[in-house]
Amino acid sequence: MGSFLFISRLGGSRALVAATCSRALSKMTSEAYFLTPEEKAHGLQELQALGWTEVSEKNAIYKEYKFKTFNQAFGFMTRVALQAEKMNHHPEWFNVYNKVQITLTTHDCGRLTKKDLKLAQFIEKAATS
Repeated sequence: MGSFLFISRLGGSRALVAATCSRALSKMTSEAYFLTPEEKAHGLQELQALGWTEVSEKNAIYKEYKFKTFNQAFGFMTRVALQAEKMNHHPEWFNVYNKVQITLTTHDCGRLTKKDLKLAQFIEKAATS
């Protein structure tokens, strides 16, 4: 993965970056592979119905959650953190008191993958428990 960062800093070709990303993905679970256009459209449609929005410029998805108290927000973040660690897939997030803002993308590849959709689905369940 360090080579991906090195290549991207030097402005390497898209093919070289894609090849490096593919090698990194081959080391991850099968859920981390790239989404087909159909899988992406279907996954986004399901998540948008739940309040997620696409962040095109970051090739990511985003949602803000609001809880009654800080303790509820922190408990939610803890549940998500434990799952994210199991998946080795960590969200970008921001918390102030009872609000939690979450952005998901697969940074190694610079795009959405099945891992993002799977974690978003878990996050939805965690928000209601």
